[in-house]
Amino acid sequence: MTEWKDKRVIVIGAARQGIALGRFLALHGAHVVINDQKPAEQLETARQSLKELDEHFTSQIEWFFGSHPLSLLDGTDFVFVSGGVPLDLPLILEAKRRGIPLSNDSQEFIEECPCRTIGITGSAGKTTTTTLVGKIAETAINASSDGQTIYRKVWVGGNIGAPLLAVVDEMEANDLAVMELSSFQLELLTKSVNIACVLNITPNHLDRHVTMGAYITAKRRILDYQTEGDISILGRDDPGAWDLLQWVHGMPCTFGKALPPEAMQGAFIEGEWVCLWDGSAVTRILRRSEIPLRGWHNVENVLAACAISQAAGLPAKAMRDAIISFSGVPHRLEWVYSWKGADWYNDSIATAPERVMAAIHSFDSPADIQRTIVLLAGGRDKNLPWNELADLIHARVDHLILFGEAAEKIAAVVGNNKPNTRPFSIESCTGLEQAVRVAALVVEPGDIVLLSPGGTSFDEFRDFEERGEAFKRWVLNLSCM
Repeated sequence: MTEWKDKRVIVIGAARQGIALGRFLALHGAHVVINDQKPAEQLETARQSLKELDEHFTSQIEWFFGSHPLSLLDGTDFVFVSGGVPLDLPLILEAKRRGIPLSNDSQEFIEECPCRTIGITGSAGKTTTTTLVGKIAETAINASSDGQTIYRKVWVGGNIGAPLLAVVDEMEANDLAVMELSSFQLELLTKSVNIACVLNITPNHLDRHVTMGAYITAKRRILDYQTEGDISILGRDDPGAWDLLQWVHGMPCTFGKALPPEAMQGAFIEGEWVCLWDGSAVTRILRRSEIPLRGWHNVENVLAACAISQAAGLPAKAMRDAIISFSGVPHRLEWVYSWKGADWYNDSIATAPERVMAAIHSFDSPADIQRTIVLLAGGRDKNLPWNELADLIHARVDHLILFGEAAEKIAAVVGNNKPNTRPFSIESCTGLEQAVRVAALVVEPGDIVLLSPGGTSFDEFRDFEERGEAFKRWVLNLSCM
């Protein structure tokens, strides 16, 4: 742990991670400068969020808006970087040149955390898996009537919800912390979690990392800084994740369709059953048909959650009870409304073409395969390939409605619609609200209307959550048309 009293610290980025850092560091005696390129008037909410600190701690926080002057580094002991801030920012490059240590909220949380930690990363499925592991742990704790569970309380956060650094001072040694970790958060990691899981690695965030090599290196850091006493869980059916086996320092575990390799624990499918293997015996958890979430990708998320829970010592009954009652996370294939006899789904969290494909494949059941899909896609592109999704659109999507900055690029990849071939119509809109209105004009009873953008929300919204909430609001307002 670092002694923060009287240290001068720069926090770059005044979003939720930066605010959590500013609060934590000020409460621990640091002199904090929160720096953001946005003008002051756009950050008033952020400033107000720290007003609950008493006058002494508030006086230890300065704000610098509108730019990132190198002079901020004079006399600075540490620089903390929020996840959305690129590491090639001149201020950060100069900090490196001067030898000023860099960190972020996830690194500081791991340094300060008094309890066992789980970190979950991957190109897809992080949020669902992290949330489900938290639910399994909570179910186990609540089911322990005699108080004999190995954990007192579970905390879930990281890249989802509130930064865990905001509550680290409330944690105790017999708690469990479950973190979703993005490649942005992992880039600066120099100490890792006790249980690390890499779900999968496929092209993502290439607008930030530029190359797949750099992206994989960022993801791999969750393994690089583990010790021999830690546990590493890799998705066996994903080549990108499984290729990292050589970098595992601790106990390797896995999840996938088939029984884990000899002497390796994990989760697998046996017929219709989701099972655990402990190296010598099989434990059945539940049938695949009992998983309430759509799509094979969610079966993989369940397998991962079971393997992680096994590594954390959570009981099989808690896994089963939590999975059966798990309705998913907001903005991931979230059913919104039935309007004009069609089902409208919010999958705003799908910010890569691969996740759009998973969403479409979620409607491959015999009952759904004949239904018309109206797909709303777009947002801001992350320099990812769209060709494979374009092929699936030609096979399954009847009406393609594009919006945002990526609309033109997606349209070019999909190509002009030809008579009697899918998609039967392609429309381009300036924004999501117009896309909803266009969908309302083409939709018919029995259709599936799917918002699954494939791009980020930053061209129009603060984040995918704000985009999803706006979509739900506009869909519900259709009843007034």
